[in-house]
Amino acid sequence: MDRERLLCETELFVLDMDGTFYLDDQILDGSLDFLREVERLGKRFVFFTNNSSKSPGTYIKRLAGMDCHINRQQIITSGDVMIQYLKQFYPDKQIYLVGTPDLEENFLENGIRLTKDMPDAVVIGFDMTLTYEKLERACTYIRNGAHFLATHLDINCPTKDGFIPDCGALCAAVSLSTGQKPKYVGKPFRETVDMVLTLTKARREAVSFVGDRLYTDVKTGVENGAHGILVLSGETKPQDLPVSDVAPDAVFESLKEMGEFMKRF
Repeated sequence: MDRERLLCETELFVLDMDGTFYLDDQILDGSLDFLREVERLGKRFVFFTNNSSKSPGTYIKRLAGMDCHINRQQIITSGDVMIQYLKQFYPDKQIYLVGTPDLEENFLENGIRLTKDMPDAVVIGFDMTLTYEKLERACTYIRNGAHFLATHLDINCPTKDGFIPDCGALCAAVSLSTGQKPKYVGKPFRETVDMVLTLTKARREAVSFVGDRLYTDVKTGVENGAHGILVLSGETKPQDLPVSDVAPDAVFESLKEMGEFMKRF
């Protein structure tokens, strides 16, 4: 499918945030124009970020500070997907969370039972408040039989100064120590697509996941019956494409270029 046709046939754009819509606290050029084109054409968008360090409410405030105003139904995080997963498969179970205060608050608001004692499962998020005590407890609990779960597999998080270790890097340390691998639920896994479709009532074949990472954003779409669009405004570079086992349905320089295409419609 050519790029213009794909944009025409997409009814719902699921947009990554870090490296796609903004970088740190700087909105990327043309991102707001893209959203205006989506709305002009009667299409829809939701933000989906694998970054579980912040709550949806924090993201809404952060975007508002960039003059992008959205409601709660337009933002989903990997933390939200994990909460839904826990409600479905670990109802009323005790959870030890390695996460930020924001993620902890989101879990508690949704009725997840958190504990610092031996839990039924350990959940690892993108924890920028990580301490050695948290890491040690997580490893001990997993060795003692707690299930090992994680919000997302991103290895690095992009910032204006480069990359910092993300959830996947923390999980690698826990896996090396315990010999156990986690169950991930964010992008690119089926649980993410299922939640997006449930919340939006969109048709799977009319959904495009847009982002700067092949192994999460693009893979989510192309391996789950939707579409994957790569933007080159973040982590992935053109030279990464020939050696990747994930082939995007379309590649654009940025959301700005996508918006410029859509102005012709």
